[in-house]
Amino acid sequence: MSARPAEMARLEATVHGRVHGVGYRYFVLARAMRLGLTGWVSNEQDGSVRVVAEGPRPDLDDLLEILREGPPAALVESVVEDWLPYTGRWPDFGIRSGGHRGD
Repeated sequence: MSARPAEMARLEATVHGRVHGVGYRYFVLARAMRLGLTGWVSNEQDGSVRVVAEGPRPDLDDLLEILREGPPAALVESVVEDWLPYTGRWPDFGIRSGGHRGD
């Protein structure tokens, strides 16, 4: 009996707190790339950070824990998460300009 591949999923998360000007996006970029995830991270106009990531659910769970911690200079107050079906839309993980809307 062979091992079943991990379920692929999409995580959309909004991180609230002191997350602008502390290297949060680059922190997420490095961790997401290390996990082999695809998607993007951006600063939002309201002071939050938005993360859209796709990949195996266990790796997305790891990313979610990383988002809750943040880099040393950040102060994460909350992370609002939403789980959606995998789309396979992005070839890699990147940083998008602030206030980006849509995929």
